[in-house]
Amino acid sequence: MLAANIQESQTGGMPPATRHPSTGNLLGQLRRYPLVAATVVVGLVTAGLWLAGAGDAARWLGSGFALLVAARQAWDMVRDLLHGTVGLDVLAVIAIVSTVVVGDWAAALVVVLMLTGGEALEDYAGARASAELEALLAGAPQDATLDDGGALRRVPAAEVRVGDVVVVRPGEVVPVDGTLVSASGVFDESSLTGEPLPVTRAAGDGVLSGSVVGADLVRVRATATAARSQYQQIVDLVRGAAESRPEFVRLADRWSVPFTAVSLLIAGVAWAASGDPVRFAEVLVLATPCPLLIAAPVAFLSGTNRATRHGIIVKTAATLERLARVRTVALDKTGTLTRGAPEVVRVVPAAGRSEDDVLDLAASAEQASAHVLAHAVVTAARERGLAPSSAGRVREVVGSGVEALVHDAGTQRSVVVGKAAYVGSVAPDASAPELAPGELAVLVAVDGAYAGAVVLADAVRPDAAGTVRDLRAGGVGHVMMLTGDGEVTARHVAAEVGIDDVRAGLLPAEKVAAVSSAEPRPVLMVGDGVNDAPVLAAADVGVAMGARGSTAASQSADVVLLHDRVSDVARAARIARDTVLVAKQSIWLGIGLSVVLMLVAAFGVIPAVIGALVQEAVDLVAILNGLRARGRADEVRLPTSSAERPAPAYVPRQPATLAK
Repeated sequence: MLAANIQESQTGGMPPATRHPSTGNLLGQLRRYPLVAATVVVGLVTAGLWLAGAGDAARWLGSGFALLVAARQAWDMVRDLLHGTVGLDVLAVIAIVSTVVVGDWAAALVVVLMLTGGEALEDYAGARASAELEALLAGAPQDATLDDGGALRRVPAAEVRVGDVVVVRPGEVVPVDGTLVSASGVFDESSLTGEPLPVTRAAGDGVLSGSVVGADLVRVRATATAARSQYQQIVDLVRGAAESRPEFVRLADRWSVPFTAVSLLIAGVAWAASGDPVRFAEVLVLATPCPLLIAAPVAFLSGTNRATRHGIIVKTAATLERLARVRTVALDKTGTLTRGAPEVVRVVPAAGRSEDDVLDLAASAEQASAHVLAHAVVTAARERGLAPSSAGRVREVVGSGVEALVHDAGTQRSVVVGKAAYVGSVAPDASAPELAPGELAVLVAVDGAYAGAVVLADAVRPDAAGTVRDLRAGGVGHVMMLTGDGEVTARHVAAEVGIDDVRAGLLPAEKVAAVSSAEPRPVLMVGDGVNDAPVLAAADVGVAMGARGSTAASQSADVVLLHDRVSDVARAARIARDTVLVAKQSIWLGIGLSVVLMLVAAFGVIPAVIGALVQEAVDLVAILNGLRARGRADEVRLPTSSAERPAPAYVPRQPATLAK
């Protein structure tokens, strides 16, 4: 019989990670659990007395100690009742008292050992279930090196203030969010964004805490304290999920009361039918509410940590339960089903020119522009291995395009890039190519002649269609798209990913109304922007995309996806379903075994001492089954410290999408 509810009733869920036992020696563990140590000592002494022929002394010592523990536990239950919570170890107290009364002090000591060892077993299960939280805590930067006017000094990360310059050496974790002061730097951001390869940042670019510095020392100016930085926010989210309790677990607590009544009924009937009070004790040592009190919380904690391995932060265990029951999914278009930034989808050259020639000239003229379309053109050129030429006399007309003199193979060429009307003013033969819904064209003219067009679009994510299929396969009956974009573009994207219900041209308030009225429920909404925050809050489960997504959206959401993958929405739902299934299995497995064994013990087949040991085996089976919600050990896991991340290949490169 385990004392699961001693801590359960006070903390409202699984114990926090900081209470988990360390891997210290046996003596240290006995100090951590003094009642367990005392029970072991008393058991050894009573065994020695009994073997020495002092049976009465052994009986009085064992019985007295057992009754003292029972009295202490009874007082704890009374105190819980005064605080408005129900202590469910009444079965343990009655089992101890009944075994002492019938003279089976050895069985009483076994029950006491199981009772006092409950906290240790609960801590062990919690530690196994929350391994990812422990890893996150271990990987959190503890110290920082400040550049104090040229003098370097080591300080706790918590002492870094906004505006301080932090020096980060190769292989170290960036302790706070900031902007890069050094000319450039290479960073491994895999634990935050899911980007498997290192990325290059230039002076003035933002740097996230939790990223690992590459081959060269860098200086970063803090823009947030450690407590408000990205990495610590992730740790706080995971810790909050670990300490929360789902409705399912609270329901399990309510099941414990009738289970206790049924156990007492079986024990009472066994006593009345046999006329032997020993039967009463033999039945009760096999009664256990632990599958309800520990197995379900362990399963949910395991599920939230499994999600963390994949960069899916589920803020509360209750969210995980709702996520398992989702029947309607609403998806934003821009940034969710699409990448959220324009990308070059094709190049249409004029007669006599190649695609690379047109793209190279366009990128050469655009490289000095800060426009989002210019970034997309330059990025596409570099991804093709092109090296934009230098340009001079650059003149940008806001809203129209760019004109520049491009130095190409020793000659200067006048290149104009921009809208059709702007380019047409210098190249009358310019004509835009035929475009699909959602596409736009940037025209290019060279020395007054039309050279071709670069076609851009907010491309559909390659995993979007698969995500929709996986959601439907998982039991989601209704998938819809909510977007503020036009009808034609929205339906084009919806057809590509397999969505029939399209709501286009919506304002934020209209999105909220659509989610509020959607059926069947629960409803899950996925978005990434500031204007998605209201609808994420209105949904039964709100999911914010991307580690660098809007702070407002992330705060309003119930689930935050650290990686920029829409497929993680389906993965989160699958993990939630697996977790709830394992929790239910653990509860009914434990209850079923306990009831069967109690019925067998009612016929006097199982002695009390053996029954107490068998009861603990039932608890272990239920708890170990709950740990299955952690998933397979070979699942891809989210790296959480520099030691766990693969060694980066320190080759400077541009991010795949600068505007993302």
